[in-house]
Parts: sequence; structure tokens; C-alpha cells
Amino acid sequence: MSTPADSRIVLRGGSIPHADGVRRADLAVQNGRIRAVGEVDRRADDLVIDAGDRLLLPGFVDAHSHADGLLGDPEVQLALLRQGVTTIIAGQDGVSYPPGDGAYATDYFAAINGPHPAYRGDGVAGYLSSVDDAGPLNAACLVPAGTVRFEVCGRDEAPATPEQTVAMTALVESGLAEGAVGLSTGLDYVPGIFQQASEIAALCHPVARSGGVYVTHLRGGYEANTAAGIAEVAEIARLTAAATGAELPVHVSHFHADAPIVLDQLDKLATAGLSATFDAYPYVRGCSLLAMPLLPHALSARPLPQVLAALTDPDRRPALRQSCLARVTTSASLGTGWAEMITLAHVAAPEFSWTHGFSLRQAAARVEAEPIDLALDLLAAARLEVNVVMAVPHERGPAELARIFSRPEHVGGSDGIFIGAHPHPRARGSFARYLREFVREQQSWTWSDAVAHLASHPVDRFALGERGRIRVGSVADLLVIDPHTVADTATYDQPLGLSVGIDDVLVAGTPVLRDGELTGAHPGRGLRRTRTHQIFPQ
Repeated sequence: MSTPADSRIVLRGGSIPHADGVRRADLAVQNGRIRAVGEVDRRADDLVIDAGDRLLLPGFVDAHSHADGLLGDPEVQLALLRQGVTTIIAGQDGVSYPPGDGAYATDYFAAINGPHPAYRGDGVAGYLSSVDDAGPLNAACLVPAGTVRFEVCGRDEAPATPEQTVAMTALVESGLAEGAVGLSTGLDYVPGIFQQASEIAALCHPVARSGGVYVTHLRGGYEANTAAGIAEVAEIARLTAAATGAELPVHVSHFHADAPIVLDQLDKLATAGLSATFDAYPYVRGCSLLAMPLLPHALSARPLPQVLAALTDPDRRPALRQSCLARVTTSASLGTGWAEMITLAHVAAPEFSWTHGFSLRQAAARVEAEPIDLALDLLAAARLEVNVVMAVPHERGPAELARIFSRPEHVGGSDGIFIGAHPHPRARGSFARYLREFVREQQSWTWSDAVAHLASHPVDRFALGERGRIRVGSVADLLVIDPHTVADTATYDQPLGLSVGIDDVLVAGTPVLRDGELTGAHPGRGLRRTRTHQIFPQ
């Protein structure tokens, strides 16, 4: 669908959620902005979209996405837009393409982010420019602290020297100046696991001064270990404030733990006077690299040829096998049932493509092997490019998740990973699942709450400009939603199903989804930080 850039589009017959329910209103959109809300006059040359008693909502922000390098892929575009996502926050977990040449992210995070087809090693500015007009979706970007450390310290496990810290801080400053919305760490990945709180705090100095946000994958695997990770977040914020005199807003990525743990730790952050938010997706199982819980971090930090040599050397394999087995069986998140709890989502080795969708225990039984041996064989054959879906000891139900999502500090995030033949369903279902399960079924959110959690609050938190609300002058990232049918269809068994009930989407006033299909328009932009964040919650 192609329309002149200055044409007026009118959405008629829809309703807009507000604090007391919904109200009927038409919207007029022109030159990328909302020009009228309510009574809209009729013009012969208007392009009219019949909202048909559906709801009109601002486009959603996925506060934790791994679609960094996949925004040009029509399948990914369709998967996100069908959920109502119009903007993602990239650069998560401390590893992404900028700064530097992108090779570390492409190598180490191959099974999470994949390669980037357009990034040319030109930093945050280059990444954001690669998004401009390249597709229908917007993306903002965090400076990934792990990539920063790799650029300066390489694979060294030692604490950074003062000189190295200065060099890393300069890279963070450059990224923020180029439009990054904050800094991310991934403290269970390498090299993030080698970064001490004092080093991270130093990198956060320019973040606090510029009004950015410190975003972190906590150290220690979450769940029962959450308290230690949150205490480190508070320490980093305290050290930063003491050194700069500026508040450091913090954001906890994919905050998964039992509700009493999450709520208690959020209260602790509030008591400490911190401006804290978090994202959490509406599923219980996680998804990550198989190498992350399995391989010793010192080995994971080595160049790929050295890791592969350790995996395949018959003389070294027995000791490595025992070390890896000890790691997973003593893990608080996995334990002795680890092989049943890990499902193979992506194995980049054709000879093992049959394993997709099997648990490690099931796949090992099929070839009459021990699960630990098959796991190491998969990593070797796929050159470490393996991601897995991981169950947790306690399957939290919708009512418990509703307690977590009802916190005003929560914003929507999928942690969506699109790499793989049998991925986690969260990539294609999270935002429709929020609406189905927590608005329509649990009724723990109103439609107005959904707008706050999924649109306006993440826009405010990450300083994404004049979007996230339906009001005159706002950027016209808009959704037309059927409140009675919106739902996720992706499941753990059938994870590729697209969401339903969101068939019409505009980005910057341009229709990008009509009748559930891509229009081929490319109004997406790389979003640069536009102003200082709002203190949150309000």
C-alpha cells in the first residue's frame, strides 16, 4: 500500500482507552503525526481506515529484544507488528554490534542476535542509521558494556586497569553522544561476568550525567539468587551517584523469579531511593545460549578455535565433561533434572537438525548417549551456535505473573530470540499474550493499564520522544486492536504461530500492516535519545 507522504489518513469508528474505560473517537494522521482526536471532518481525498469498533492504541515498545540485526527480515517484521510492537530496544545483555566491527557479537551471540546485514563498524550512530527507512520498525539502542570491554580488554579476565577503564568510558560516552538510550550489562555472559561493580559504575558515570538508563541482566541466574544481583545494582547506582552527583536510573532485564522475591527486591530498590524499572515477559521458561550454563566461563572467553579444541580433544574431554556436568547439576535454576529442563531450539549443524524441539534427555536417548555428551557434541558441531529453551523448577501461573506485572515499575519486554527452527514462543507471542491473558482473561490490567505498561511508560523511561500516547502532536505509531480476539498462537510445541487480532498498524503515520499483511512501507527509524528520562514510577 503506497500513499503520498502528506496524505491525510483517518481512522474511523474506533475507541481510545482512558482511565475510566474507553471513549469513541476518530483519529486524523498527517505527515507522521496525530493531527486530530475526536470529531474529524470528512474530506474526499482522505484515506480512511475503518476501525470497526476496535480499539486505537499507541504502538508498543519491546523493552528487551534481540531482533537487533533482523529488522530487515519480513518474517520478523510480521511477527512483531502482529503483536503491536512498533519499536524495539536493542543492544541488550551487554552484547551487540556497536561499538567496534560487530565481530564479537556476531561470533559469541550468533545463536541470539545473528549477524547484522548492514552494520559496518561505525558505532551506535552507524547502527541507528542502518535502521532509518530500512523497514517498518523503529529501534533504539543501548551501549553494550560487554562489547565495550571486549574492544578494550579483549579476552582478559582480570579487572580493568585505570587506563582501560578510561578507554571504555570514552566508548560509552561516544555511544551516548550518538543517541544511545543507556548502557546494558549481561553479567552471566562473557566478558560481562568478569566486570566488577566498580568497573561498571565507572562506565555508568556518563550514563547518569546524560540522563540515560543502566539496564542489566543480573549476575547469578535470577530465581533464588536474585537478592545478590539486586544488591549489586544498588551498589553500582550508589557508587555512580557518589562520583557524579547524578542519579542513575536502573532497569532490570527479564526479571524472572517467584512473585514474593520480585516484589521484595523491588521494594528494596525503592527503599534505597532508586528510580528502578524492570521488564518481564508473560512466560515462565527462559531461553539462552546452551554454552552459558554449561561451559566454564574461562573457557567461553577463549577464541572459538580454542573452545572447539577443548570440546573435541579426547584427552581433555573427560575433565571438561565432569566440570560441565557439575555446573549444570548444581545450578539453582536447573539442578539434577537439567537434561529434561533444556529443550533444543537452534543447533547450527545440519546433521543435528533433527534435535530441534527435543529435550536434551529425549535427544540423547534417541542416539543412546548421555545428555552431557550429546550437549558437548552439539556445541562442537555447531561451533557453539546453539540456543535452548529452559524450564524453571517452579512453573508460575498467570495469577502469580499478574502480581508481578501489576507493579507500576513493569514495562513490556519479550526477550525475543528469532534465531532457530524451534524458538521460544515469546518472540512471536509476548505482547498479544499480555493482552489476552492479563487484560481479557485475568483482568488484572485495564486497557489503559496495558497502554501504560506497553507504550507510554517505556517511551518515557528510554526517552523515545513524542510517541506512546494518543494525543495531538504525537508521532503516529498506532495500532487497531480487536479486544475480543487479540491473542497469541505461538506455544512451546508450536512456537512459530503469529499473533491474531492486530491487523492494522501505522508507524510514523504510514500504514505498515493492513489486514494482517505487510504493506512494504519502510518508515522505521533509529530512535536517538531525545531528552532526559522521567523519574519512574510517577
